[in-house]
Amino acid sequence: MEIDENKIDEAALALLYLTLHDDVRAWKQINWDITDRLYEKGLIYDPVGKNKSVVFTDDGLEKAKMLFEQMFTKK
Repeated sequence: MEIDENKIDEAALALLYLTLHDDVRAWKQINWDITDRLYEKGLIYDPVGKNKSVVFTDDGLEKAKMLFEQMFTKK
């Protein structure tokens, strides 16, 4: 089975939005490979460090909100 990592990344980004706090931070409970890809795509700032949260970029926050609403709100 071939996995579409872009779909995984989008779902992870939407789920990170669930833990949004301090306007731009989300709890860092996502697989490191995924957070690395989100960082490489410019959606979060560098996740490496002792912080227990990641920081969304402006584009990442906007995309996370859009994906969250698209995937998880009732129509």
